[in-house]
Amino acid sequence: MNDFVSGVKSRNILVLGAGELGMPVLRNLASRAKVIEGAKISVLLRASAVESSAPTKQRDVREIRDLGIEIVIGDLVKSSIDELASLFSRYDTVIGCTGYAAGINTPMKLAKAALQSGIPRYFPWQFGVDFEAIGRGGPQDIFDAQLDVRELLRSQDKTEWVIISTGMFMSYLFEPEFGVVDLEKNAVKALGSFDTAVTVTTPDDIGVLTAEIVFYEPTISNEIVFLAGDTVTYGELAEKLEAGLNRPFNRSEWTVPALMEELANDPQNMMRKYRAAFGIGRGMAWDKASTFNVREGIKVTDVSDWINANLRSN
Repeated sequence: MNDFVSGVKSRNILVLGAGELGMPVLRNLASRAKVIEGAKISVLLRASAVESSAPTKQRDVREIRDLGIEIVIGDLVKSSIDELASLFSRYDTVIGCTGYAAGINTPMKLAKAALQSGIPRYFPWQFGVDFEAIGRGGPQDIFDAQLDVRELLRSQDKTEWVIISTGMFMSYLFEPEFGVVDLEKNAVKALGSFDTAVTVTTPDDIGVLTAEIVFYEPTISNEIVFLAGDTVTYGELAEKLEAGLNRPFNRSEWTVPALMEELANDPQNMMRKYRAAFGIGRGMAWDKASTFNVREGIKVTDVSDWINANLRSN
């Protein structure tokens, strides 16, 4: 933690988005807000999401309302920076949970709107890897855009900021499209090598820990807070799959040269950008012992827990 003592407290909070991360963040903020005097949670959603007939959207909107969260209608893509700044100015804290689906330029647009609004506290969408350890010019250009946001936030002193580094969403490690784990073929294909490590955290745990960080005393300010559900090498991942599923897994490696060659053949392929970046490995993992959740003694889901809960029937 840094030595700066903040006088800011988050009491009137706007969350941007209610997707895979937004919903867990909203649930946990709402739960914590019940016992914090004056705390109020709102969420920004597109009108199309609120009015959607899709069962999952209807379920989420109903849950949000049942949690006592106010729904604010807005559009992060269509609205101008001025319009977003005007909206954000009604709150003391804005938390970005929209991910990259809104486009590579959206994180900077939101950061500019947050600073223009004059809000006391901003949590940008940075729920990912250690962009500074990765550095600029890597295979995933989105990471450079996130460094631009950090530079902007550090260039001013009116809005306090908190960045939460979580590593990869844990479920993503097992996504067939990602290509690391193939349950049908009982195979693990390491990105880079079997000694390359990756930090992973479930969205549910990120939601719990984000709420803890938002309301933490003394207020966390102008700081990068690291979380980790687990940090494993791809070799350890294979071992945990074998132990959890009680069957052997074949092992092969996607070397960095092979990953870079694949990307060169399809340079706009988002999945190949991610694979190459994770294969290089720099900034993708950190020691779990130094994380906020370990320091505060908060139980989280590790890789073995996730395998037991989600894959035992496969």
